[in-house]
Amino acid sequence: MKRKGAIMMVGMLTDVGNVRSLNEDFLGSYKDDHIKIYIVADGMGGHNAGEVASKIAVESIIEYLKNNYDESKPEDSLKTAITDANNRIYNLSKEHENLNGMGTTITACLDCQCYYLVANVGDSSCFIINNSGISKVTKDHSLVQELIDEGTITENQALHHPNKNIITRAVGTNKNLDIDIYKLDRSNIKFILLCTDGLTNEVAKEEIYDIIINNSIFNNSEICSKLVELAKARGGRDNISVIIFGGEHYDDRNDAGR
Repeated sequence: MKRKGAIMMVGMLTDVGNVRSLNEDFLGSYKDDHIKIYIVADGMGGHNAGEVASKIAVESIIEYLKNNYDESKPEDSLKTAITDANNRIYNLSKEHENLNGMGTTITACLDCQCYYLVANVGDSSCFIINNSGISKVTKDHSLVQELIDEGTITENQALHHPNKNIITRAVGTNKNLDIDIYKLDRSNIKFILLCTDGLTNEVAKEEIYDIIINNSIFNNSEICSKLVELAKARGGRDNISVIIFGGEHYDDRNDAGR
């Protein structure tokens, strides 16, 4: 791992994959003296509509936080930013027939200095990596996850379930939106990984961990490239998007992003 004080770039990469003709994923990051936010989104809703929804969601969340962020109420600010994105997408889908039904997942991480806030809607993921291994922070809002929770299927069976890609919650598909928020103690986090399911459907979390640990002497953009390459080698059936950045000893002076 990097020694204390080492500089690690933020890695961000999105790829259309091997099968899809359109990339409906969208990535974004923003930082200033008050805000540091990272977001992945996986759009859905037919040709072009998914691409529209994911782009609107990421850009409007960042825009809202830039103009309205309250440092005393970071969780409220993050939730309201996502709710604002939900309203924009929902209203636009009602105004234009070709965009009807569009929506997107959102997984966002807000750096609050002493801790991180992770917001999640849908089945994109947040993982934390430390010396003990890798663990998933978020819980998918999907039909398969509900079946796991009910005990109907096992996690191994879920990997190849025919309804694996059916999600039960998305930004922009309904007027009302439930947002899961997770508060993370940053003291034991070496890396944070945000990704769409184009990565996790092809690459096991243990493999993700191995790539991160074995390449941590390089920059995080190199790690993103290797993760995307492996997902594509396994089939690349969906768009693949990844953001990785450092946690405990992170210095963002070399931030790089889309």
